[in-house]
Amino acid sequence: MTKNAEYTQEYLDIMASLDGDVPGRENAFAYMENSTALVHYIQAESSFVPRLFDQETYDTMKWLAETSHSICEKVMRRYLDDPSYRELFDYDERLRELILIPQRYDALLPFARFDVFLNEDTLAGGFCEWNADGSSGMNEDRELNISLAPSATMREFASRHNLQTSDLFNPWVEEFIRIYDTFENKVEHPTFAIADFMENAVVDEFRVYARYFGEHGYPCLVEDVRDLVYDAAKRELRDKKGRKIDAIWRRSVTNDILNNWDASQDMISAVRDGAVALIGSFAGHIVHDKQIFDAVFWPETREMLTEDELRLVDEYVPQTKFLDDAHIDLDAVRANKDAWIIKPTDQYGAHDVYAGQMWSQEEWEDIVDRFSNGKAGAPFLVQTYLTPFRTELLPICNDLLIADDADIPRETAFYNNMPGLYTFNGKFGGVFARLGPKPIISQPMGDLTSAVLWVDCDPIR
Repeated sequence: MTKNAEYTQEYLDIMASLDGDVPGRENAFAYMENSTALVHYIQAESSFVPRLFDQETYDTMKWLAETSHSICEKVMRRYLDDPSYRELFDYDERLRELILIPQRYDALLPFARFDVFLNEDTLAGGFCEWNADGSSGMNEDRELNISLAPSATMREFASRHNLQTSDLFNPWVEEFIRIYDTFENKVEHPTFAIADFMENAVVDEFRVYARYFGEHGYPCLVEDVRDLVYDAAKRELRDKKGRKIDAIWRRSVTNDILNNWDASQDMISAVRDGAVALIGSFAGHIVHDKQIFDAVFWPETREMLTEDELRLVDEYVPQTKFLDDAHIDLDAVRANKDAWIIKPTDQYGAHDVYAGQMWSQEEWEDIVDRFSNGKAGAPFLVQTYLTPFRTELLPICNDLLIADDADIPRETAFYNNMPGLYTFNGKFGGVFARLGPKPIISQPMGDLTSAVLWVDCDPIR
């Protein structure tokens, strides 16, 4: 049994003793309203109650993240090296071509986030999905911790415990620089860029990272993939202002690349020619695509894994199959709706994700029929539904600054948890704590972000 619930109750008791710490909540809300914690230009919804994790939780999360990372690298390496293994995956031919472009540096999976449903009483659970370079949330954690620190509740809690936050910026920036230094075509005094499609990008987070790169002595631009221009004769990639780019942190997920195929060709050509380091490479799609949850159970994969890695697969990876008659009994999926969740193989932001618990039997059968056997025009998966762990929190309400103090809600609510575990080139970096009131945790479903604090733990760096 972890101490997490005990710490949370202590925090809530302190807040109650301060009559809800309304000034602290108002100040936290005011800070967040003017912060850089924006998701698609909208202020991130957040909680005044942080996620408070003990040493046992830290150790488990570190094991889950670093072991998952090791498994992913083995799958990626086998895919790149073994044509017969490659054929087991169902990918677009253009995607296969991208994945096989050489990296030319020494990090196979530079950045990843592993989203997990973790029972904090038993530390059992299961993964929701694994993500590569398109992962975000780091800046929300940073800003939330800043917003809570001055509150009377947090000051009192901090006086009783040793608290640590995760630095999700400097370690990654430093690792990115180290990875670039292994690039076979590296240059002196390089300029970096963070590249995505801006309508899908977490732009403010990118700008914060660009500032950190600058503080480490490396200019860093924030660029739309479509604005990059490649001069093959000079082997130079430049932005629309003519600034040369030597390395890219790829935040654009591969399905967005495929959807903007023609407009992405300059970046792709520069990467193919080795004129620019793409950190991480398109091979990261192997991790992002949810087929990997099926792949880790294949005999061809299991033969590569250690006993520790096999234990993680068997205990934490949910059953995941293509939603078609060739891979699973669709009648069984229809008949037991609460046991399943349907999702696309390659999407993000909970688009086209359907948890059986949220639908009537008739609606569920229609969903199964609509997305099975390739009818939607793209492959879909069905996965064992995992019940999230619930914790008590108090949202930072968006009416706090205009309400009378007596009207400000003080009632807590229980939300479902889905912590995302970051790795920076295989080393555990910290957690993105998302919570939601519904079976699917996503922004459209009313999710919140909580700050993460490690309580009375050994030094985490």
